[in-house]
Amino acid sequence: MTSARDTVLGRVRDALALAPTPATAVPRGYRTGRTLPDGERLALFTDRLVDYKAEVHPCTAARTAQVVARVLRDHGARRIGVPAGLDPRWLDAYDGEVRPDAADIPAPQLDALDAVVTASAAGCAETGTIFLDGSPDQGRRALSLVPDLHLCVVDLSAVAAGVPEAVARLVPERPTTLISGPSATSDIELERVEGVHGPRRLVVVIRTDS
Repeated sequence: MTSARDTVLGRVRDALALAPTPATAVPRGYRTGRTLPDGERLALFTDRLVDYKAEVHPCTAARTAQVVARVLRDHGARRIGVPAGLDPRWLDAYDGEVRPDAADIPAPQLDALDAVVTASAAGCAETGTIFLDGSPDQGRRALSLVPDLHLCVVDLSAVAAGVPEAVARLVPERPTTLISGPSATSDIELERVEGVHGPRRLVVVIRTDS
């Protein structure tokens, strides 16, 4: 007797036999090489981030520590997590508790943090997207997903104009997280709920002269 599994697999084989031969080369006619002046990239990136309900703070590289400390203070973050490779100078003005992350720290302990501070790998002005690739200054995915507030430092020099240009900056073999605003979802009645799949609040500090 033919099983349901045999029937399904037989239909798959029949469908594959009738399928056209795949092209030897897939056309990749993407728009590439687009650029924007720094001021326009900053304005576009900021506009997209704000539209996604992120909080944005442009600053000079020399003011990074002061801006990071002020934002954390304003949000009442007294206990923060950081990836092991984060630039310690960014926290020079912060007077709260800093907990370096490690792979063996369980998620419930990350949930006890008021915030997490990370760097970033790249950004896309066109979509307002930030890319994390698990580098030492960005940490593991859980660190940037569990705490309720994510403060992400982005260098404007790493923000590309469009998606192909931003993706070209990434290392394909690295685990990549794409962030476009705070975590949010909507139910069938389109009621927006934030913080379901990640941080409820996203703050982006953009270093304009790094």
